[in-house]
Amino acid sequence: MPSANTQAMQHHLDEIARTLAPKAHAIIVLDQAGWHTTGKLRLPENLSVLPLPPKSPELNPVENVWQFLRQTKLSNRVFDGYEAILTAACEAWNSLIADPARITSIGTRHWAIINHD
Repeated sequence: MPSANTQAMQHHLDEIARTLAPKAHAIIVLDQAGWHTTGKLRLPENLSVLPLPPKSPELNPVENVWQFLRQTKLSNRVFDGYEAILTAACEAWNSLIADPARITSIGTRHWAIINHD
């Protein structure tokens, strides 16, 4: 998305809701960005949101994803313009999503896993 705003967030929520299995319900974990918490969003019936506490990036797994991409795919580069940035970001993202085990390792917080033994 070219912008992070309410419209982009609404599109994101609608797309998630559309792709869920019938009768499934998803919980979306969100930070407290303004476009995540605005009353202008129409939350689809098959989604619920779980807002993270303010100022707690250590609880947000996507923060580690961005850090990984910056450190491994997007650092120490000079871009010729917006299109070059967009292309590099898409290539970095596509290389990451092709490796689900890497995503799991980046996003898992061992200290946050509940052991039910």
